[in-house]
Amino acid sequence: MNVPVWLWIATIVGLLVLIAIDLVIVDRKPHEVTIGEASRWVVFYIALAVLFGLGIWMFSGWQFAGEFFAGYITEYSLSIDNLFIFVIIMSTFSVPAIHQHKVLLIGILMALVMRGAFIAAGAQLIERFTWVFFLFGAFLIYTGWKLAFTGHDDEEFKENLFLRAIRRVLPVTKEYHEAKSFVRIDGKRWVTPMFVVMVAIGSTDLLFALDSIPAIFGLTKETYLVFTANAFALMGLRQLYFLIGGLLNKLVYLSVGLSVILGFIGVKLILEALATNQLSFINDGQPLDVPHIGIELSLSVIVGVLAITTIASLIKVRRDPEAVKQLD
Repeated sequence: MNVPVWLWIATIVGLLVLIAIDLVIVDRKPHEVTIGEASRWVVFYIALAVLFGLGIWMFSGWQFAGEFFAGYITEYSLSIDNLFIFVIIMSTFSVPAIHQHKVLLIGILMALVMRGAFIAAGAQLIERFTWVFFLFGAFLIYTGWKLAFTGHDDEEFKENLFLRAIRRVLPVTKEYHEAKSFVRIDGKRWVTPMFVVMVAIGSTDLLFALDSIPAIFGLTKETYLVFTANAFALMGLRQLYFLIGGLLNKLVYLSVGLSVILGFIGVKLILEALATNQLSFINDGQPLDVPHIGIELSLSVIVGVLAITTIASLIKVRRDPEAVKQLD
């Protein structure tokens, strides 16, 4: 897939315009996001992603369009899993409802910038060392196994290295000062909890990228598709937080479904690594004749697993209300 520089620039500018519009329209007057408002924004961002994918289909063919859709759906589903942690973070920091949208927007924007660096590094690594697919595949299978058997057992949020560093270096106020991230008190500049929670959202999402980035590279090797799929998934994540926040605890089998997807992509990566093998201790450094998992099958498995997971979860909690997860 040949992506000219001007298209990269246009894509990044388009994302910045979307963020600016979001800030002007939604955060012009801080308020608690309603279900109806969140629904319209979710439909808007999903429609944009679909139109973008159709544009790829029109100009580059179904193969790349299918890779984009598979990557987008995978990233979006893994991002939904992140919402469990976002709910805990919002509760831990007692973020006022009227400012939660801004926290998510800035935090996810920070995560997108950092993910961009991850994607660029991953693309260079894959281009130079094809055997890295063995590592990615093994990591995804392990992550899927761990997710299936541990799920989300954390009842409280534990501050990571970024947040501990901020608290050591910068003075942090005990109370929020409206939506301000920095304030000056008695001539001294302070950081507010608003800034800390934004860093918490961004850095936590970056940690989740450790499995989602290898997963999407298992579906497409095109850096442009990897980046745009991540961007669309993250941009639509904020409004989804408000739309399904109350339903998250009912998706009791989500971790199982995502573990199946991660395991499937992990196997796909290992098969591709074997098909392009250059390691001397495997088949004398020669490629192996192994089955190829096409994008059509990958897309079908991802969509099918997510559909079954959602339906099974809703049936489970309807029959057994006590199965509902407690997030707070």
